[in-house]
Amino acid sequence: MQGLDPLDWGVIIAYFLILLGVAWWVIMQKQKDTEDYFLAGRNIGWFVVGASIFASNIGSEHVVGLAGNGAGDKMPLLIYELHAWIVLMLGWVFLPFYARSGVFTMPEFLEKRFDARSRWVLSVVSLIAYILTKVSVTIYAGGVVVSALLGIPFWIGAVATVALTGIYTILGGMRAVVYTETIQAVVLVVGAGILTFMGLDAVGGWSELKNTVGVDYFNMWRPNSDPDYPWLPLFITSTIVGIWYWCTDQVIVQRVLTAKNIKEGRRGSIFGALLKLMPVFLFLIPGVVALGLKLQGKLDWDSPDEAFPVLMSNLLPSGLRGLVAAGLLAALMSSLASVFNSCSTLFTLDIYKKIRPDKPEEKLVRTGRIATFFVVGLGLLWIPIITRLSDGLYEYLQNVQAYISPPIAAVFLLGIFYKRINANGAIATLIGGFLIGFSKLTLEITKSSFTEGGFMHSIANINWLVFGAYFFAICIAIAIGVSMLYPAPSEQQLKGLTFGTVSAEQKAANKNSYGLADIIASVVVVVIVIYVMISFSTLSL
Repeated sequence: MQGLDPLDWGVIIAYFLILLGVAWWVIMQKQKDTEDYFLAGRNIGWFVVGASIFASNIGSEHVVGLAGNGAGDKMPLLIYELHAWIVLMLGWVFLPFYARSGVFTMPEFLEKRFDARSRWVLSVVSLIAYILTKVSVTIYAGGVVVSALLGIPFWIGAVATVALTGIYTILGGMRAVVYTETIQAVVLVVGAGILTFMGLDAVGGWSELKNTVGVDYFNMWRPNSDPDYPWLPLFITSTIVGIWYWCTDQVIVQRVLTAKNIKEGRRGSIFGALLKLMPVFLFLIPGVVALGLKLQGKLDWDSPDEAFPVLMSNLLPSGLRGLVAAGLLAALMSSLASVFNSCSTLFTLDIYKKIRPDKPEEKLVRTGRIATFFVVGLGLLWIPIITRLSDGLYEYLQNVQAYISPPIAAVFLLGIFYKRINANGAIATLIGGFLIGFSKLTLEITKSSFTEGGFMHSIANINWLVFGAYFFAICIAIAIGVSMLYPAPSEQQLKGLTFGTVSAEQKAANKNSYGLADIIASVVVVVIVIYVMISFSTLSL
């Protein structure tokens, strides 16, 4: 890899100065209550909301891992980047219920829809999941990127970046996060877009790339007999994970809850959906380009996850190399900042405030800062363990999420669409689902200790996509079955929280919150998703 020169360093330093300037400006604003600190005063416009959604989703592990998929013959995982239509569901379907309920967090919504037990379970499990997956994996990938770009030891790069991100997240709160994420989203899109354009030019254009890697390489749809990526389980499980991640996960939903109103929040989700279409072209295609250049003898790398940084360092001229490096650092910091702030929100409002309800607003904000500090510390402590992970970080994340998401997605979907589901059905699904999911994950980790062909080995060996689809069906059955054993919740409790209990006034208010432009933009997103799904098949290529 070619190192960074003085001009590259100048670009990176300029980026950080702008970023810290914005963060400092936000920190100087008064943040005395929880609404301002955790939800930026609920006063953010659609552009910032959409950019924040995109930046929260795209981290270093995403950039590097998705390019690694493109370079490592894992094209079926492209479907996870075509979830823009599910981002639309957040704005059109879920947001009106969240906004009407006035909640800060997703566990808080479950408490209003069901009872306090569901809130406690989801809060605790979400915090554990964030620290062990999102925080730790992002730190790991970021450490790899920073050490490769700057030529410094892995742990120094990881600690330095995490510390910097933690400082402005702790001091600035949600407002600092969303505004810095807007800058980071712009840098990331511009930098990766330039790399994609120059990469295609270097490989000889799209047609030459297809000829080099082979037309079949681009096919994301494999037969159901495929042992790794059967198409139907892939579609079902990826959709379940997508609904959990985009419509019920605190990190993403917190962005739309910062909006001024439902109209701005919905438009923010539509804009976020449009941006979500970009990773296919910004990150996956450069991975395929890197493979094409390797096959042409113009580039060399060992692991597919090295494809993006190697392509960047060897292809881009001085200055532009620094811009893309800044974009990668931006991706790392935006993802970490999002998770740090969301963990802080969950702990402070769903756990601490429930234990100490008499605490004033200023004390809660202070508690949120302390909670963020501990999340930063726990993430750093996990580095020695996460560095032992094998390659294929992106697939690892999707695998783990397939075991976490089904019970949560089932409870939220049924909770909004089916008013007969009660608190007992919800808690049985959450607890039972988490036990099933973590049991399967444990069996996979310890699979080598079981007798091959035995019952335990067979369960552990079930394809994670197939298991995810059946797991979701089991969660739906638990929720409905247990709910039917107990009385239905009262209409008063459900008022405005399910489709069957929305008043005429609420329906009218929701209808007035969107226009023809919003509908057209949403249709355009869906059409593009369908087009890409068709395009990445051997039939069209």
